[in-house]
Formats: sequence, structure tokens, C-alpha cells
Amino acid sequence: MTSPDIICLPRGEPTPQETVAELDRYIVGQAKAKRAVAVALRNRYRRRQITGPLRDDVRPKNILMIGPTGVGKTEIARRLAQIAGVPFLKVEATKFTEVGYVGRDVDSMIRDLVEVAIRLLRTRKLETLTPKARQRARERLLDVLLPPARSKHPLSGFEKDSTETPGMTMDRIETDSESHTRAKIAARLDAGELDDRMVEIDVTETVTPMVEVFSQSGIEEMGFNLQGFQSALGNLFPARHKRRQVKVAEAREIFTHEEINRLLDQEELQREAVRLAEESGLVFLDEIDKIAASYVSKTGPDVSREGVQRDLLPLVEGTTVVTKYGMVKTDHILFIAAGAFNVSKPSDLIPELQGRFPVRVELDKLTVDDFKRILTEPQNALVKQYAALLEVDGVTLRFHPEAIDRLARFACEANANQENIGARRLHTIMELLLDEISFQAPAERQGEVEITPAMVERILAPVLQNQDLARFIL
Repeated sequence: MTSPDIICLPRGEPTPQETVAELDRYIVGQAKAKRAVAVALRNRYRRRQITGPLRDDVRPKNILMIGPTGVGKTEIARRLAQIAGVPFLKVEATKFTEVGYVGRDVDSMIRDLVEVAIRLLRTRKLETLTPKARQRARERLLDVLLPPARSKHPLSGFEKDSTETPGMTMDRIETDSESHTRAKIAARLDAGELDDRMVEIDVTETVTPMVEVFSQSGIEEMGFNLQGFQSALGNLFPARHKRRQVKVAEAREIFTHEEINRLLDQEELQREAVRLAEESGLVFLDEIDKIAASYVSKTGPDVSREGVQRDLLPLVEGTTVVTKYGMVKTDHILFIAAGAFNVSKPSDLIPELQGRFPVRVELDKLTVDDFKRILTEPQNALVKQYAALLEVDGVTLRFHPEAIDRLARFACEANANQENIGARRLHTIMELLLDEISFQAPAERQGEVEITPAMVERILAPVLQNQDLARFIL
């Protein structure tokens, strides 16, 4: 399967140029960062084509993105994972702590990555298994709806006797009649005529045992796969069946879900997920600058941050992590780290960790022209999003080109006078601008509404001129 938000380019493995072109549909500018991730993605494909022992020695070249918040670092990594259709995990470096402190250990990110891989593969497999599962569910539902076979003649209601037609036994008549009845019920079922009818079915209730596993950071809950656990322990936790009265439509979904579980090989799914995470996993490690030496204090909880860097070393370099699905090697997982580095700098990271991120790219600050393009050009541009939202309530939103220009200038001015939060400033400005229209629709406002430069000035200019107010609102 590919989920709705997963993009698969038609020619298979994308070239670097195709990857950059796909990223351009959603992200404005940042050509250097796009080139770096496009090359890293292509190098994975190139490594898979290498034969012999050299293949295992080709390690991914991890990337360090340097740039202020809101310029597209996270979005580039997320879209790259969607283009490639690979497991993607975004984590903040600040949530981890050194062994001995309260917090998560760094190995947990690999366990989370495997969980993402399992969900991704499961969704893909559902696309191929669902039609067969629905057909099986349909047959089970027909068995519930079809009356039990009778020993009497289905037409006369009498017992079988010597008046049977020569050459045709009563069993044959009953079989033909039952087949005809089943076909009629099937036709009504497929047409949805029976969806509201109540039926009584047996529902399987599975009880998944949970155990507490001690890790470096404390206790983590890990659930066992029930099917493998039952076979290993002799059905110590058997499935329970409960009789329920449900509508036919609900029974169809229950049966479909049960049939999917029967068709899906959980053990094979888990093995494939581990391989996918090992070979194609992508971990985006955000806020790595917050654990740099010059950023943290030497007292309190932050004292553990430098230890987090040392704990990250084996993961990034290549090690084996224990998960509930087996051992996972991190040798070929691609790590993309990012940070603003406005207080610290990359050289403040411990030297060993610096060497694990050989590709360095600096992302550009956003200009007025960038803000104008962000508002209108991407496939998911903010202007398009708000227009689609208000269209639901019968309001057709139109933006005057000069209004777009004023919005971009206000965003750039707000970032210059306050903290630079990049493109996220546009969200606050757009919410303030459209607050009245969004509240009035659809009760008081319908039809076409044009956002003019005068409207932008009237709503936003007073807020920007009052610096104290702008700090709270924008």
C-alpha cells in the first residue's frame, strides 16, 4: 500500500533531479538542502545495485541542516520520506537524556522507527488483502443470513416421499433451491438493502498481554504479538468469543477485519518491517543544537545533554538495537540532524559526532519574495488552504495580488522586529487577517470576498505598529 500522503513517482526510483522537482512542489527555495537530500536518497538506490562485500561497507552520508526555525528543514525531510515511501521518524534531541537521568534513552528512536515501518507495511498490504477479505466476509455474512437447510421439500413443505420426479432426487431440488435463495440474498446484500437488518454473530475478542520491560531510561511497555505468543505458550491467552446483535453493515466490517487478520502473516510482516527500517529508515533529529556544549548549563538536568551526544554516536555510526521484533542494525539508517545554531555552532558538538554528519547544508533566511511564493506557489499553499476551508461555508475567497505583497512584507517585518520564526509567521498573520470572515461565515457572510490591500492594512498595521501588542499577537 501507499497511504494517501505517500507519493510514488511513476518511474520507480527517482533521480536527484526528479526528487528536487517533487520537493519544489511543496517547499520554496532551499536549493542546497534539496540537492543534498536528493543525492542521499539516490545513493541508497546506488548502494543496493552494488554486488559483493563492498555493498555493506557503503554507509549513508548523514546530513546536518543549519538554519533558523520555519525555513523548511523538517518539511524537506518529511517530503523526502513520502517521495521514497520509507519509514520516517521525527524526534527532538532534547527529549533524550544520558543514562542515569530521567528521560528517554536514544535507542527508543529506533524502536519507534520499527513501529512506523510496521504501520507503513501493514497499510500497504491491506490494499492487496482487503478485496479478498471482503469477499470472505461476504460469504460469512451470507451464511448468517441464509436460513438453515431443511429436510422437507422447500416448495411443498412435506417430507421426502415416493412422489419425487424420476431422475431428480430431493437432495438435488433442495440444493438448487438453496443456491437460488443464496443468490437472491447476495444480490440484496450487495445492493445495500439489508444493511439495517439486525443479525446475531460471534465476535472474537483478543486480549493482548502487556509486559513491562526495563530499559536504560526506565520502564517501557511492549506488547507481544498474540498469535505467536499463543503458539509459544500453548494458548495461554486464548481468544474469547462473544455473541452480539449488530446491523448487517457493522457485521460486514467486523468480518472483514477478522479475515484481514487471518490473511495477514504477522511474523512475516514484522520481519519485513525490520528489514525496511534497517535498509531504508529515515530519522530526522531536530534541535540538535540544543544539546551542544555551549548551549547547555553544567548544573541541573541539562548536564546530561553532552552525554546524549555520546549516546547518539553508536546509533549514527552503526550498532544493533534490541526491539520486541528482534535485533535492528542501524548501519544503513539515514540520519538528518537539524538546528538553528543561533546560540551554539556545529563545532560545539563533540568532535566524534561532528564526523558522523559529513554533509553540511545551510538553509537561507526567508525574504519578502520567498513569503510571497510560499503564500501562493506550493501545492498546499496557505492561500489555497484558507480558500478551501471557507468554500465549505459558501464563501469564495479572492486575494488581490497587492494584498499578497502586503502580507509578505508584514510577515518579514514581524520576523525582523521579533523572534524570527520563518514561514510560521504567516500562519499567525493569516489567522488574524481572516478571523472576522471565518467567524461570520456562513451565517452573516456568503458569496465572494476579496482580500484587498486596504483590508490588510486596516487589520494588520495597527498590530505591527504597537510592538508590545505584536509580541503577544504575532
